[in-house]
Amino acid sequence: MIRIPLFASILLILVSCGSSNTDPGKSVITVSIPPYKYFIEKIAGDDFKVNVMVPAGANPHIYEPYPEQIAGLSKSVAYVSNGFLGFEMTWLDRFYEVNNKMAKISLGDSINPLESDHHHEGAHTEAADPHYWVSPACAHIMARNLKNFLINLNVSRRDYYEVNYMKLDSIITSVDKKAAGLFSEYRKGSFMIYHPNLGYLARDYGLEEISVEYEGKEPPPSRMKYLIDRARKENLKVIFVQKEYDIKNAKAIADEIGAEIIIIDPLSENWERSTVDIINSVYKSLTESKR
Repeated sequence: MIRIPLFASILLILVSCGSSNTDPGKSVITVSIPPYKYFIEKIAGDDFKVNVMVPAGANPHIYEPYPEQIAGLSKSVAYVSNGFLGFEMTWLDRFYEVNNKMAKISLGDSINPLESDHHHEGAHTEAADPHYWVSPACAHIMARNLKNFLINLNVSRRDYYEVNYMKLDSIITSVDKKAAGLFSEYRKGSFMIYHPNLGYLARDYGLEEISVEYEGKEPPPSRMKYLIDRARKENLKVIFVQKEYDIKNAKAIADEIGAEIIIIDPLSENWERSTVDIINSVYKSLTESKR
């Protein structure tokens, strides 16, 4: 069911909502996806209440926010967008219509983008691969830009944000060094994944991502044959699946080649833990393919 025709009713909700669960003592920042909450809270501490538009378990490429979520934007002082996600292409202008006073930042504006092959039915084609936050190299850029953005929102807390940013950047540097160290001996090594959400990680550390999904859809038989043949040729023993996705097609390939399916969670609110888990899992897959 498409909710865009209901947009007029959202404006009525804005008028009728006389109360809110939001802490009246804190300003609200809305972010598109859960990992962005991690960065804001690491830099700003508990200065802001962070509202996540796409909830855990939802697909941010095609997500349709509920009227209540959009109405809640009237309480936000700022919106942090990805810049490339499909749901934003459909909804972002409407979000800004609800609250044209929100400060805005698109984190994708400072990222060197990868071409996208996402063509989800019923959604806009994404202009670039939106999964840059999974790469520590990109996370450095995100953190710096968010720090400056938050300072502009609350200049009296500049020193506090600068100190917290340095701590966050140290965390990112540690994860970056871990990835660079583990992957250094596997340059041009490949790994297989159902939905292609590790493209920036692969690019930034010299790897190749092989996607099961084809143009945002289940792979046709010809693609399945190619994937099975390539997995056998390169001795791939792991197929990654994001927790929000069905494992059916990945399992079909895994059963055919005797591979293990590993579930990853790149949309986790805990960016550090999630990214380290992904890096370790990719490293495991690379080492097993060399046996």
